[in-house]
Amino acid sequence: MLRITISLLALFLFVETAAAQDANAGRTVFQGQCALCHSAVAGDNGGAQGPTLIGVVDRDAASDSQFSYTEAMRNSKLHWDKETLDRFLTDPPGVVPGSAMVVAVPDATERANLIAYFASLKDGTFKEQAPRFPPGGFAGFGGGQPPAAEVDPDWKKDAPGRKHHITVADLPAPLATPSAARFPRVVERPAGAELKVPEGFAVNTFATGLTGPRAMRVAANGDILVAETSSGRIKVLRPSADGSKADKIEVFAQGLRQPLGMAFYPNKDKPEWLYVAETNRVVRYPYSVGDTVARTFPEIVVPQLSPVGGGHFTRDLVFSPDGKRMFVSVGSQSNVPENYAKKTPEEIKAWEQEHGLGAAWGDETNRANVLVFEVGTDKPGKVYASGIRNCVGLTLQSETGDLWCTVNERDMLGDDLVPDYSTTVKEGGYYGWPWYYMGNHEDPRLKDHRPDLAGKAIVPDVLYQAHSAAVSLAFYPENDGAAAFPAEYTGDGFAVFHGSWNRSVRTGHKVVRVLIEDGKPTGEYEDFMVGMIPEDANAWGRPVAAAVAQDGSLLISDDGTNVIYRIAYTK
Repeated sequence: MLRITISLLALFLFVETAAAQDANAGRTVFQGQCALCHSAVAGDNGGAQGPTLIGVVDRDAASDSQFSYTEAMRNSKLHWDKETLDRFLTDPPGVVPGSAMVVAVPDATERANLIAYFASLKDGTFKEQAPRFPPGGFAGFGGGQPPAAEVDPDWKKDAPGRKHHITVADLPAPLATPSAARFPRVVERPAGAELKVPEGFAVNTFATGLTGPRAMRVAANGDILVAETSSGRIKVLRPSADGSKADKIEVFAQGLRQPLGMAFYPNKDKPEWLYVAETNRVVRYPYSVGDTVARTFPEIVVPQLSPVGGGHFTRDLVFSPDGKRMFVSVGSQSNVPENYAKKTPEEIKAWEQEHGLGAAWGDETNRANVLVFEVGTDKPGKVYASGIRNCVGLTLQSETGDLWCTVNERDMLGDDLVPDYSTTVKEGGYYGWPWYYMGNHEDPRLKDHRPDLAGKAIVPDVLYQAHSAAVSLAFYPENDGAAAFPAEYTGDGFAVFHGSWNRSVRTGHKVVRVLIEDGKPTGEYEDFMVGMIPEDANAWGRPVAAAVAQDGSLLISDDGTNVIYRIAYTK
């Protein structure tokens, strides 16, 4: 049902003066606490990570056929009348042990208002005008939802080839601007709106009718395997003879728990297995090139990635070039764990010997890390690198074999903090979260908690505009296919920005080219595919992942509109 992270709950509880059962006030609570993960009004969040809440009152639990629920919720036999919703929101783990919703809505008035709002949405519309966020904004941050920018926002300058180079020297002080909440509303593509790419390239729609497509992997025969994360499915798309569209779409596997990362093993050309990273485990299916339907039920490889659920739920995985090690990324449970039990220096030393330098504990145990497993053994995974808040995308650099992470950094520190990033990942490296960011910048919410870590956090290689929601990076290999990019693109990366919410002016909703010279990132990136933002409050797309097709075209999945785009070089 409701999937609200600790970070969102802790940061978005408002001081409400509205009377109980005020649907208008409940909508404001929903926008602050729930809208990042859920839809409540038709079209208000096309990229929702959780099930829709339209018509939730008076329906059975786990009844949205488009969403893959926990076993606990499926077996709960609950019916969501107002009383049951109130009981559940008061103590979710107590009512449904094992539910992915682990945090209560403790304030009775907010709870009543939220339920009143849900009750008003049976047809997916809401007729009242919701109030602005309360004066003073989010508790402790002083920012509320700001008015529209009075000057042309930066996204209007987006254009293919426009260069960006963000450095640590460019960082503002924390809360130099208020912390904002402007959730993207996915709208219909305006008449005449076109995706813009560099001269010589063309964009077309490769596939439609998908349900929340995210990560993609390309098989040796050209098939594209797509993870429909929110629906718990993996589909196989077979391209047409000219590669311009998907001629055939089949369900390879379903019933998975929020799958994202996929990898062929022992190699792409002659695989024996398809490994899949679910939200808290890794499984594998027997796989041969050309398979479109799984032959058996999955075999469990890693039964548990973290003892703590909730929070960031996507897990990516890749194998080392020699196939001996498997890397799995595990995002944090929260934005920043502010209510943190401190440890003594002796306790910290013992903890870090097992969990890695700077590794968080409590509800963040085994979170915000890249884990590594020895393939073919039963040995538990170890922390390969720590302090990486949410490595949504893991990838190997095609030219060097280096491991890279593309990371959603933390929120609620202002418009331009903290930059998202892509970076090479060093074994034993510490990247700052939650105590520091971008090297030696201490998070003010955890000030003086870990002075021993000062100067130990690695500065990432490529910094992106804060709150872009960087979620994927694909390196462009050598390719001589019919749609192959010019030689100067070989070795460069293509990063995908899902789109901002914690920024007063929208950013993201685009694909950028990450510049690499002699195998090393320059720190620069440039706009490659833009045009999805028609106005600051809205966007008509939410790109989420990239993959290079067999013919050299670049595929971009969009879980806001349920399509996959294809970018080909045509000159």
